[in-house]
Amino acid sequence: MKIIIASTNPVKVNAAREAFRLMFPGVVFEFQGISVPSGVADQPMTDAETFTGALNRAANASAAVPDADYWVGIEGGLEKKRNELEVFAWTVIKDKSGAIGKGRTATFFLPPVVAREVLGGMELGAAADLVFKESNCKQNMGTIGILTGGLIDRTKYYVDPLIIALIPFKNAELYKR
Repeated sequence: MKIIIASTNPVKVNAAREAFRLMFPGVVFEFQGISVPSGVADQPMTDAETFTGALNRAANASAAVPDADYWVGIEGGLEKKRNELEVFAWTVIKDKSGAIGKGRTATFFLPPVVAREVLGGMELGAAADLVFKESNCKQNMGTIGILTGGLIDRTKYYVDPLIIALIPFKNAELYKR
């Protein structure tokens, strides 16, 4: 089965690989990451905008490579809650029949020093690199990895919501309309 991930970021490709492997053991998959637009801001700042970005990525990937079995969109975003910034991501998986599965990560809140940089216009990855003196953390352990001391890295952070997004495909009979 051919899986297209709407990103060339190895973190997202590896997370999709792991989620499909865990949900469908014994099935042979071919994974390919491609770059497609999200149709939202580079740094989505609401839950709705983040979900739309993941949905658009899956749709744009299916338009770009129509001969696959599944298309995966992952979009990280932020939302202001009181005076803090909440971090999360949406995952959307589309299959060749047009069915869609959705999952969302757990959330965490940014330290104020990082939040200030993001509210000043930086993307989260760049803000984390600046504050934590990292280089390209979004293609490595991510902000979540830095803040948890590596206990939860960015790949692991995406695996569970991707598994959740695969529920309708693993249990197709229950999700027929």
